[in-house]
Amino acid sequence: MPLSEPTERELLHLRDIAIRGYRRRDGLFDIEAEIVDTKTYGFTVGLRRVEPGERLHNMVMRMTVDAKLTIVACEAATEFAPFANCGGGAETFGRLAGLTIRSGFLREANARIGGVDGCTHIRELLQQMATVAFQTTFVLASRQAADGASADRLVNSCFGYAADGPVVQRRWPELYTGPDAAAATG
Repeated sequence: MPLSEPTERELLHLRDIAIRGYRRRDGLFDIEAEIVDTKTYGFTVGLRRVEPGERLHNMVMRMTVDAKLTIVACEAATEFAPFANCGGGAETFGRLAGLTIRSGFLREANARIGGVDGCTHIRELLQQMATVAFQTTFVLASRQAADGASADRLVNSCFGYAADGPVVQRRWPELYTGPDAAAATG
């Protein structure tokens, strides 16, 4: 079902986010993200004049993960920002190395790079990058899950894979927790 027809309006702000997942020759995976903010009008922020369509924010990040979604390395850079010192917030993202993308990942990441220890805009990319990492490595995980080896990675990872839902009931009846769970495992 599409969105309802909007009221007449004027576009003021554009945020473009691109995230891509790559398999590397060494067996690891690179997840790369870029965020770009522009305005449809000119304004001044700090000492900088930003013209319509000119980048207000432009940040990039590369997160390298293994097949178990453990971050092996992470780097970020600020190419455009409103203030000259904003780039320092990108330097801390290497602290994410060693974290595993799973339940609680964002909480753990924020403990390492939250607040003044990181950049808000780059940090906002983490949830989407985690999803893309999952999707990028999904083929490997689903092959293992067919054998039951990594069903735990998928079950309860989202609404579709809820332990009490029809997908889990059908694919992994032994992990199903719905109302008729006893009948499913028989």
